[in-house]
Amino acid sequence: MPLGVIPAGTGNGMAKSLLDAVGQSCTASNATLAIIRGHKQSLDVATVSQGQNRFFSVLMLAWGLIADIDIESEKYRWMGSARIDYYAIQRIFRLRRYNGCIKFVAAPGYETFGEPIDVEGETIDDVKSNFVQHKGYCGPTFHMKDFNRKIEGPFVSIWLHNVPWGGEDALAAPDAKFSDGYLDLVVIKDCPKLTLLSLMTELNKGGHVRSPYVLYFKVKAFVLEPGSRLDDPSKEGIIDVDGEVLARGKGTYKSDQKTLMTYNKLHIRVDQGLATVFSPTIP
Repeated sequence: MPLGVIPAGTGNGMAKSLLDAVGQSCTASNATLAIIRGHKQSLDVATVSQGQNRFFSVLMLAWGLIADIDIESEKYRWMGSARIDYYAIQRIFRLRRYNGCIKFVAAPGYETFGEPIDVEGETIDDVKSNFVQHKGYCGPTFHMKDFNRKIEGPFVSIWLHNVPWGGEDALAAPDAKFSDGYLDLVVIKDCPKLTLLSLMTELNKGGHVRSPYVLYFKVKAFVLEPGSRLDDPSKEGIIDVDGEVLARGKGTYKSDQKTLMTYNKLHIRVDQGLATVFSPTIP
């Protein structure tokens, strides 16, 4: 069943990605016309797994700076979309870094990113899940022995993207494709505050990925092992998937509220072209 996307939120990253791909502006009228015309295209779907819990994502996963800005700026929702820029400045000048580790299956041509994983020294925790009777599709199977690279923290930001735009003004992953079977990973381990502020101003045209402080590459599968804040080990972070809080750690914004998953290891794997969306065509 094709899905139609109309921009009616704060970020509208998916609608922006679909419309920008053919040079159209991100408006509700253009999105509605695309649905009426009925042109379709495939879209990759990422499955986020933790134990028996599954969450299907089509836009992005964020941990660190981007997640903190996206979720914690909710307290300024009365400001409209300006809340993102306003809170981003606050977070950059009071920058947090998080302990943790990421492991991944690098896409062809990106095998030099990170460090090799010693498979013999790693804990094998495969996640088995395919078609389950009466429950539909529950995501792909994970084989940890396939994971060949890792990057150790601390991190400023981890941003995993399925489509180019994270919001109407954020070209987060300029090389991302709708159905290439890969996710684009943007990693910032450390960065001077003024340089980071400059990078944020480059987001609207994707220039941030050319910075020496940014690692940008494609992965087929990904494991996030989130940790505590470097400056205060008693506090942890937020994991944001498609603009929703998937997990909250200790001492975070609204940390008393229940989330679908715990602030612990997550597995992410992509299914190529699993979904179908209505897509605009070039006039």
